[in-house]
Amino acid sequence: MQDKLDEMSGRVMRHTQGIACETAIPRVGIGVVDQPSKPMPTVYEPMICLVLQGAKQVMIGDRLLHYDPACNFIASLELAVSGCVIEASPDKPYIAASLTIDRAILADLLATMPPSPEGQTAGFAVTPVTPDLLDAWAQLLALFDAPQDIAVLAPLREREILYRLLRGPDGGLLRQIAREDSQLSRVRRAIHWIQAHFDQAMRIEGLAEIAGMSVPSFHRHFKAATAMSPLQYQKTLRLHAARRMLVATNDASRTAYSVGYESASQFSREYTRMFGAPPSRDAGRLRGMPAEDLAEAAGLA
Repeated sequence: MQDKLDEMSGRVMRHTQGIACETAIPRVGIGVVDQPSKPMPTVYEPMICLVLQGAKQVMIGDRLLHYDPACNFIASLELAVSGCVIEASPDKPYIAASLTIDRAILADLLATMPPSPEGQTAGFAVTPVTPDLLDAWAQLLALFDAPQDIAVLAPLREREILYRLLRGPDGGLLRQIAREDSQLSRVRRAIHWIQAHFDQAMRIEGLAEIAGMSVPSFHRHFKAATAMSPLQYQKTLRLHAARRMLVATNDASRTAYSVGYESASQFSREYTRMFGAPPSRDAGRLRGMPAEDLAEAAGLA
């Protein structure tokens, strides 16, 4: 397995010296980081990450997860996280590949597979990498060296990765994404509402209705899926949106009200707690960063 990981690492390093969130292969990102990084809050889209070298950890709510070349990290819905590379050096950098999850492909695969239990309601997991799964990843990444084959072969190899995961011990997590009536899909409907209206007052009763659950059940399933409460999740989205605005405007008070805060002082306190510096100072630091460092700050799971 190590020989395969080394071969894949070399291929990724030939095609990027930093973070490439978009590549010639649809939905595939790759990244190389040559030193440990500080914790960086961000929001992950539904995706799978395979670490080829080095290690990373993420804090999701009150859960701390560690993953390295023996693991896949799976996010089955939009997650607010704080992540950092913990093992990397110029001689042996952190190297990773990611695949954004296409729900339609999952649903199509499930239609051809035998029925199975719904499985867990958590929105994330760290899973072991099997030899078959690693082979599927290797074949997908090999297309970087054969761009003429991407249009035909990439969809087949993407499907194989998802199929191997569906057949694995944490396949229930992915099955929930494809099923409209699953608990996870119901929670995700509420998450999409929060994302679209993060700057507005939020009623838990209304979110529970969107999810088709009672209020106690919605609270329980939302916390199981995201490791935080709906209110914590909304606050995280507000602060991320504020950070993007501040890079362009540097007007902390106006930004605070734009993202839904009624108190500029409360906004400043919560912003500092999340990002480690007051709004204006943090925005100034971000504006001075090169584009590739900003991409790294956004993170490759």
